[in-house]
Amino acid sequence: MAYKMKTNKSAAKRFRVTANGKVKRKRNHLKHILTTHPKKVKRRYRKKTYVRETEVGHVKILMPYAF
Repeated sequence: MAYKMKTNKSAAKRFRVTANGKVKRKRNHLKHILTTHPKKVKRRYRKKTYVRETEVGHVKILMPYAF
């Protein structure tokens, strides 16, 4: 009997894999003490970004069935 690999649920909630195989993530620094940040910076934090190519391997280990 072959064992199933488990998906790390905390990673599954934080990352999404696009059709091209890139990994999307939310930006940080948008939780509290936002009065010190300019509005332009806070708008930039709202946008999604991609995980770096060097870190995608770590996400693949955590989410084996997403790729």
